[in-house]
Amino acid sequence: MVAEGVWQVRGYDISNITFIKGTEGWIVIDPLTSQDTARASYELVTKHLGHRPITAVIYTHSHADHFGGVLGVTSKEEVDAGKCRIIAPVHFLQETVGENIIAGPAMGRRATYQFGSFLPRGPQGHVDCGLGTATPTSPPTLLAPTEDITFTGEELVVDGIRIIFQLTPETEAPAEMNFFFPDFGWLCMAENCSQTMHNLVPIRGALVRNALNWSKYINENMEMFADKTTVMFMSHNWPVWGKDDVRQFLTLQRDLYRWMHDQTMRLANHGLTSLEIAQTLVLPDEFLAHEHTRGFYGDLVHNVKAVYQRYLSWYDGNPANLNKLPPTEVGKRYVQLAGGADALLKAAQKSFDEGDYRWVAEVVNHLVFADPTNQAARDLQADCLEQLGYQSESSTFRNAYLMGAQELRKGPPPAPKTLNVRARSMIRAMTIDQLFDTLAVRVMSEQVGGVSLCVNWTFTDLAGTPDHFWVQGLSNRTMFSFAGRHEASAAASITTTRTTLLEVIAQTTTIPDEMTAGNLSIDGDAGALITIFGNLDKFAPGFAIVEP
Repeated sequence: MVAEGVWQVRGYDISNITFIKGTEGWIVIDPLTSQDTARASYELVTKHLGHRPITAVIYTHSHADHFGGVLGVTSKEEVDAGKCRIIAPVHFLQETVGENIIAGPAMGRRATYQFGSFLPRGPQGHVDCGLGTATPTSPPTLLAPTEDITFTGEELVVDGIRIIFQLTPETEAPAEMNFFFPDFGWLCMAENCSQTMHNLVPIRGALVRNALNWSKYINENMEMFADKTTVMFMSHNWPVWGKDDVRQFLTLQRDLYRWMHDQTMRLANHGLTSLEIAQTLVLPDEFLAHEHTRGFYGDLVHNVKAVYQRYLSWYDGNPANLNKLPPTEVGKRYVQLAGGADALLKAAQKSFDEGDYRWVAEVVNHLVFADPTNQAARDLQADCLEQLGYQSESSTFRNAYLMGAQELRKGPPPAPKTLNVRARSMIRAMTIDQLFDTLAVRVMSEQVGGVSLCVNWTFTDLAGTPDHFWVQGLSNRTMFSFAGRHEASAAASITTTRTTLLEVIAQTTTIPDEMTAGNLSIDGDAGALITIFGNLDKFAPGFAIVEP
C-alpha cells in the first residue's frame, strides 16, 4: 500500500502497476509490459483487496512497459462498451508506433542487450535492470486511448477521483505526463523520476531525450504540486513519502538532468568531443551521495554522448571521422597493420592481463569483424566484455557487455519464423496513416526502379472520417500515401475495412484469402497491388551485433 486507496504491485515486471480505488472500481496506472504480468498483478490485488472492475486505465507515456499489459486488466469489448476509459498524453499513439513499429525490429533486438534478456540469472549473468527486476518474455499488447490529455492543468474526474495532469513532452518519452490527485495529495511522476539516474537515450536506441526539458518540467511540477504532496509514486521503483522528502528528491532529480545538460554543452563549447567529455566529467559528490542520482540504470558516460548528439549530432567535427570505413573493412586493415591475427592477439592478451579492458575490447573487435571464425579472438573478446560487465554500476552496461560475451561464445539467438506477437498487437492499434508509414520502411528500393503507380483504398468501416478514402503508391523507389480523396489515374481501387488491412499486415491472413471471404475486393489491375505488397522486405530480428 502506497497510501490509503493506492496500491502498487512491484517486482512482477520491470515497471510498476498502480491501482487507485475509485467509486466503482479500480483506476489502473501503467498496466506493465505484458498481459501475463498485468493479469497476475490484478489477481494478486483481487485476492487481497477483493474483486473490483477496472473502470479506467491511464498510460503515463509511450513506452511498452507502461501499456503492454492492458489486455491483462481489461478488453477491447469493455473499452468499446464504455465500461473502461483509456487515458493517455496527446500524441501517445503516434509516438508508440514510431518507436515500436517503424524501428521495432532493430530496437527489439538491441533491447535484448539492454535488458539482458537471454542471460542466465545469477552473479555472473543477469542481476537486475536498474529500473526493476526484469522484462517479461511474453509480448506486449495495446489498446488505443479513448481520451487524450492535451494541456497542462487539464482536470478530469475519473471514477469519482479528481486528477490534474501535467504534460511533459520530450522528456523521458516523447509523449509523457505526470499527474496529481488534489483531494489526497498523491503525486504520480510517471517515469520522469526514478530511484536512479535515467537514460537520455537508451542503448536499445530511441530518439534522444531533451535533458533541458526534463529538468524544467520537474521544476514546473515542483511549483505546481510539491507543497501539496503527501506521497509521490513513480512508474518504477518505490515511492517517496512526506512533503520535505519529496521536495528534496525532486530538487536532486531536477538538478541532475540540468547538470548533465549544462556541463556537457559547456565542455562542447570549449571544443571537446563527446568521447572527451565523457572521459572528463565525473559525477559530483552531491549526486553520488544519493542512490537515486547514481547510474544504476542510465550512465553518465552514455548520457553525455546523448546530450552532445542532440545538439551537435553524431559527428565530432573531425573530417577524418566524416565517412569512415565499415567495421569489417576497418578490421581487416587493422589486423594487417598489427602484423596479422596472432600478433594482434598477443598484444591484446598482454593488455588484458594488465586490466586495460576498454582498449582490448576495441582492438580485438577489429579482429572479430575481420575474421569472425577466429575462436581465440572471440574468446578473448568475450572474456574482456565480461570483465567490463562485472565492473559496471549501470545495469544496462552490465547486461550489454554480458550479452555480447555470451553471443561471442554461442552466437545470436534463433530468429522467429513468423511476425512476432508484439508487432501484431501494435499493428492492430494503428491508424491508416501509421499502417502505410510502416509499410513504407519495408519497400525494397532496389526492386522497384522505374515503377510509378498508385491505387485507391476505400475503408468501409471508416465512412464519414478523413480515413474513408486513401491513395497509396510508388514513385522514385519510394512509397507515398495521402488521405481524403481518390486518384482518377489509379491502376486499381480496393474496397475493404481497416480491420482486414490490419490483419493482412499482421500476417494472420492474406489478400487472396480475404478476397475469397468477401472482405476485400479489387476493381482494376490487381497486379498494381501485387507490385506494392510483393516488394516489401522482411526483417530478421535475430541479426548479429558483436560480429558481422
